[in-house]
Amino acid sequence: MEDSKFTQNIEEINIEAFQTDLINWFYQEKRNLPWRENQDPYKVWVSEIMLQQTKVDTVIPYFEQFMKKFPTVEALASADEQEVLKTWEGLGYYSRARNLQSAVQEVVETYEGKVPNDPKQLGDLKGVGPYTKGAILSIAYGIPEPAVDGNVMRVLSRILRIEADIAKAGSRRIFEAAVRQLISEDDPSAFNQGLMELGALVCTPKSPSCMLCPVQAHCKAFHDGVETELPIKTKAKKQKKQPYFACVLVDQHNRFLIEQRPNEGLLANMWQFPLVEKTDVDDDHLQAWVKEKYRVSLKGTDLLPKIKHVFSHIIWELDVRLFYVETTEEQANNQQWLSFGELAPYPFPVPFQKLINQLATHFESEI
Repeated sequence: MEDSKFTQNIEEINIEAFQTDLINWFYQEKRNLPWRENQDPYKVWVSEIMLQQTKVDTVIPYFEQFMKKFPTVEALASADEQEVLKTWEGLGYYSRARNLQSAVQEVVETYEGKVPNDPKQLGDLKGVGPYTKGAILSIAYGIPEPAVDGNVMRVLSRILRIEADIAKAGSRRIFEAAVRQLISEDDPSAFNQGLMELGALVCTPKSPSCMLCPVQAHCKAFHDGVETELPIKTKAKKQKKQPYFACVLVDQHNRFLIEQRPNEGLLANMWQFPLVEKTDVDDDHLQAWVKEKYRVSLKGTDLLPKIKHVFSHIIWELDVRLFYVETTEEQANNQQWLSFGELAPYPFPVPFQKLINQLATHFESEI
């Protein structure tokens, strides 16, 4: 039903005029972004991976720093993973960085360092989904492939009055089909970027600036007066709260114990201070757990301010406890005793970056 409705609406559009209006507006109004300096497929790729779930203003300094450290496919492929994660530190969704490096290594090994322009080869690389594939092919190689993200779905849901729920994975197929019918064969790069830019600057989620829209004349939702009712998007499930004890162990030499997270799952291979779920250990038994788990004797404890951090699907609530260690035994392979200054090269998730800032204040006169 939805397919036939959008097909009918698309038939009513003057596609050539729509393309012209959108592309001309893009060239006049596009933002000056560092990944738009040229059409280097590697830069396009890195930028699109960084922009997933992350705002443009946040990405810009990360992109510039990343390119300074890893300016080519070969540089990223041969880099130490810990350095890559450190450069990504604070950007979140760290599996993006690991998948990007893994895919780049395949590009070097299989395609002699050239990012493939073949849709199947490109789409088979780790972490390259339909959107990223379409963005690279259209922006870097001028191939008319759809690149459908949330911005594009919002724009097209209004222009074509598509009433599919954009929160459902199956709806993407409808929007990709729409782009295939609308996309400019002559300038797919500007067309796709124009749709993205329109969604970012004009056709915004809650209050679209329809009076400034370059394709207002083609917009079915505006014509019907329902632009604020679209897109249809069901609400995501409420985030689950996870309460933890974050344990800061500091020895007589002002060294802190950190440990590396497992190489799979959330925040894989990053570093943290010892962490334990409150469902596993209660307050009364926390000291005993620390002594047994980390083979230390203690001479005192202290409290630090609690830390809350919101991930996309969970909320971490960290009850921070400071343990003054009297004696230690040899640590495990995934653990390190480090001075405050030695922590800098290690990649920490944002909650532990906040904790490090707390420690800097707490131990200001000592570290």
